[in-house]
Amino acid sequence: MPIAAVAVVSDMPTHIPDHVDDYLREGQESDASDIHLPVNCQPTWRRFGIMEPIWPSAPMLTAADTERLAMGFLDAAQQKLLHERGDVDFAYATPIGRFRASVVRHRLGIDMVFRIISTKLRTMDELGLPSSLKMLTQYQNGLILVTGSVGSGKSTTLSAMVDYVNETRHDHIITLEDPIEYVIPSKNCHVTQREVHTHTKGFSHALRGALREDPDVIMVGEMRDLETIQLAITASETGHLVLATLHTGSAARTLDRVLDVFPTEQRDQIRVMVAESLRGIISQQLVPRADGKGRVLALEVLMRTEAVAACIRDGKTFMLPGVMQTGGKMGMRLMDDSLLELFNEGLITKEECYARCEQKAVMRQALLS
Repeated sequence: MPIAAVAVVSDMPTHIPDHVDDYLREGQESDASDIHLPVNCQPTWRRFGIMEPIWPSAPMLTAADTERLAMGFLDAAQQKLLHERGDVDFAYATPIGRFRASVVRHRLGIDMVFRIISTKLRTMDELGLPSSLKMLTQYQNGLILVTGSVGSGKSTTLSAMVDYVNETRHDHIITLEDPIEYVIPSKNCHVTQREVHTHTKGFSHALRGALREDPDVIMVGEMRDLETIQLAITASETGHLVLATLHTGSAARTLDRVLDVFPTEQRDQIRVMVAESLRGIISQQLVPRADGKGRVLALEVLMRTEAVAACIRDGKTFMLPGVMQTGGKMGMRLMDDSLLELFNEGLITKEECYARCEQKAVMRQALLS
């Protein structure tokens, strides 16, 4: 999430590496976020949000190459899963760091993708998160949602918030993740981290079990289905602080997504429950810097107020941007305002600002003024 320093991309090695760890080390040393090892393509990484070959002159990987690489790091149980199910996802820990690994079989062979996980747990201050978000972590109950697209830094923000709770409270924290990304050592809190598919069957199963383990704070890596969302809302209403993620792009769309998973006849009741339990929504994007030296965080923040609660209860989420526009003193801000601020500071380009904004006509006028 923080601004990354420019790294010098290394020259093409004399031979294609024979183990995935060699590719991962290369990516880690060059500030890449993801490593792709696909069939019939060059070894590729995502660096500062852009997909490009690791070595422009590298030969394409064949099906035999990727199978050999996969079998070289998967254990027997993972190979069995790949054979039976066609895909396997897990946290891959090595002496050089931790990675989120995804291995899939398709018509051409085996592809592998690795998300590089920073071994250093960043604080909220290091990430440049506004101080108003620290207030959210001090609630004894309620629901906090961190949203954004894949690769927008949700897990990093969520882990930083959980670790702030870990430092400032004396509670039991349970995290439910797929897979565990940041290892959070216990400080003033007792921290229990569980990995879906390794320590438990699924998020809903793990969340139901967590409620019997005397938790104070529960982190849910992703609210994927009706049962998980329902359990998270119930937990937030019954004396637990629940932090979770969703793949949505704004506060209003996040609430629509939460409500739309429920049957029509339940939505009035759920709106009331969410209006009471919601503490805040943080929506974020990582935007390429204008100077090409990494990415910078654009942030939208919704804080619960009576006006926000009324919009949710009445099913008028379309009114939330207006409420947020006037809620600056409460720590609220719209994504478009965050993007415009970054542009005015010279951190992002006009093109990126316009491409990522919600209100195109308003932004076009603001960029011309």
